[in-house]
Amino acid sequence: MYAKLFGFLDLFSIFSQKATLLANSTIPTSDLYDNFIRMKKFKKVYIEITNVCNLSCRFCPKSERKSKFMSAGSFSAILDQIKPFTDYIYFHVKGEPLLHPDLETFLALAEMKEFKVNITTNGTLLKTVSKKLVTSKSLRQINISLHSFSEQPDTQNKNEYLTNVVDFIKEAMEKTGIYISLRLWNLDYTNQKDKSNIEILKIIGKEFDMEIPLPDELVPGKNIKLTDRIFLHMESEFVWPNINESLEEKAGFCLGLRDQVAILACGTVVPCCLDSEGVIDLGNIFEQPFNQIISNDRAKALYNGFSSSVAVEKLCQKCQYKNRFQTSPVLQSKSKHILADNSECHVEN
Repeated sequence: MYAKLFGFLDLFSIFSQKATLLANSTIPTSDLYDNFIRMKKFKKVYIEITNVCNLSCRFCPKSERKSKFMSAGSFSAILDQIKPFTDYIYFHVKGEPLLHPDLETFLALAEMKEFKVNITTNGTLLKTVSKKLVTSKSLRQINISLHSFSEQPDTQNKNEYLTNVVDFIKEAMEKTGIYISLRLWNLDYTNQKDKSNIEILKIIGKEFDMEIPLPDELVPGKNIKLTDRIFLHMESEFVWPNINESLEEKAGFCLGLRDQVAILACGTVVPCCLDSEGVIDLGNIFEQPFNQIISNDRAKALYNGFSSSVAVEKLCQKCQYKNRFQTSPVLQSKSKHILADNSECHVEN
């Protein structure tokens, strides 16, 4: 129901049909990506419209890249290049997208070029840009990282933060048809009863006259429908992959270049939303056509490696997030090297 409601069912069905054909074929592994990319529709393309953020959250390492706000011209050019490959764009990788002064223009360009937009935000600027958001016809979903609540410096700021989030949700529910995903991605198997999480949920429950989850229901990976178009998504905290990390594991699977690809603010194309420093640089979309970038030898090697449950890139070998796919029933099936989990890439500002 959750996947269908969020518009992914048709994409997943098409993807599964394609995957089954490939899984049952006799195509050599080295040719899988060539065949796959010809009929490719990415579930989403991440576009980092800025890597600048207004918070310095403990769980989100500061980018070492030069601060950048993408221009409207560059954004428009990107949309033209990726149009054959997706209908959904996500304003996210690093940075706070609501900081961008041209946000309204970007949303208008997405509407003009028939894209649906998802935005991931820490929620601190919702009051400031609410009019731009509720009047946009391209906006499909807003993911609000409620675990940013714990990063607020004092009680007054925390109360103001939650008030602004609640006020925006009420306005969005009244004036738009967008979905709201409230995210608590700070759980583990010992802190589900974290006081700040309970405080957040109590306030939300009171404001919307809804039954809030019990502390024992705060479980990583669980989704709860709070009311029409409002969902609570809980997940454990994760560690951003670091090329300098000593841990290294070659076995694993990832959705990079399968259901997603990301474009950093500078134009660098990377295989997934966790490569926030552009380590796996596949090429620059402002210097080379997108279709060539995602079809080059490095992209093929990465895709074909994961088709055999092998991480060929150093950053992927050091990434712990890929371990989350090991227990997926889909990946345990005959076509585990082709079929992809229908979940989003979990990453926050």
